[in-house]
This record gives sequence, C-alpha cells and structure tokens, in this order.
Amino acid sequence: MAARCQVTGVGPQFGHSISHSHRRTKRRFDPNIQKKRYWVPSLGRHVTLNLSVKGIKTIDVRGIDAVVAELIEKGEKL
Repeated sequence: MAARCQVTGVGPQFGHSISHSHRRTKRRFDPNIQKKRYWVPSLGRHVTLNLSVKGIKTIDVRGIDAVVAELIEKGEKL
C-alpha cells in the first residue's frame, strides 16, 4: 500500500535519526495511513480509500459525498 493519503495528499517525509553521539543517518517519517471502506449514496456503492487520520477527520466534517465528488473531479481512481 502506498504511503499517500488520497484526500489530503500527505506522503512520507524525510529527515535524520540523531544518535547520542549526534551522528546523523537518513530516516523516513511515514504518515499514519489507514484503509477505510465507505458507503457512498451518490454512487450507490462502497468505495475503499487509503486515508491518513486527518483525511478521515476531513470526511467526518465535510461528508463522504463532497469528498468523493472532489476526488472524481481531480481524476483520482476510486
């Protein structure tokens, strides 16, 4: 599963791990991606989305129909 949210677009960020002696090594900060299945009344079917936790909260506030309409407008595959 790709580490990218379909709603917010958030992806992995990169930085350094810093040891006690202050040596830096590359590391990757992955977002908290969850696979969620929603019933979309406007489409009349279920849709499975890869979402960050902030994307799930966005759907709770705006509603699944508005978010899915925006994703279809962007050309996102559902």
